[in-house]
Amino acid sequence: MKVTLDKFKPFIQKMRFKYRVSVLNENTLEESWHVRLSRFSVFLFGSAFFLLTFTVLTILIFTTPISRYLPGYGESGNRANIIAESMRTDSLVQQVDLQEGYIDIIKGIITGKTKPDSIASLDSIALKQRAKVFLEKSRREKAFCEKFEKDEKYNLASIDTKPTESTYIFFRPTRGVISSSYNLAERQFGIYMITSPNESVMSVQDGTIVYEAFTFDFGFVIQVQHENNYLSIYKNNTRLLKKVGDEVKAGECIAITGDASGKKAGSQFYFELWKQGKSVDPEELIIF
Repeated sequence: MKVTLDKFKPFIQKMRFKYRVSVLNENTLEESWHVRLSRFSVFLFGSAFFLLTFTVLTILIFTTPISRYLPGYGESGNRANIIAESMRTDSLVQQVDLQEGYIDIIKGIITGKTKPDSIASLDSIALKQRAKVFLEKSRREKAFCEKFEKDEKYNLASIDTKPTESTYIFFRPTRGVISSSYNLAERQFGIYMITSPNESVMSVQDGTIVYEAFTFDFGFVIQVQHENNYLSIYKNNTRLLKKVGDEVKAGECIAITGDASGKKAGSQFYFELWKQGKSVDPEELIIF
């Protein structure tokens, strides 16, 4: 052990040996300032400087908008914000166009450039005769229909009594843009949608309300049971319009969304579709 310490003793002395760093006046060669440093102290000051610099840069990146200029940082969470801002911009542009058109009409009325509309008289008898001509079938059309009805009258193979998935027509639950799609691997059994505030929520098919309640995680939740073994679930609503046991038609309003344009996905409108206890991707059956 003593041999090992004796071996490192020159190195330790070299690290602890202090050097004098002086600043001299160029004209008088008088010493203006000096400092005594060792190699070990230089190492400590350098390490502290780099650690302080790293800490300051980290705080600036996480607390200031500088992080937006870093490539690859925060790009996954910006999709919902970009969609929401684009929808807001489109609505503003449309509103400005409507206001400009309204102002142009007012200017035309004030200056007298806009002339009164003239209403042409309609000949109802001529219109009825023309509609009757359009509704009448031609000879070739009548012959084709009679032949087709005769051939298919006793063809039982052409009758499909079992409905298929394509037979069912699903309405979209609400108007908006999908911000997060169905992902079974991440246990997301539905889709998140960005909608306008107070947007109508509609039943995707005919059915019966089987559940309606308020939850702390998803706000007001309502569920509709359909005849074809489908169950639709609507979450993050601000108000419910139906109660358990009510029968609803396809496209009928059952709830109202809240401020579904929020930045957090948890506050956006959420829709799930289940069949016989298994989740179904709504985008495969519904055109959004």
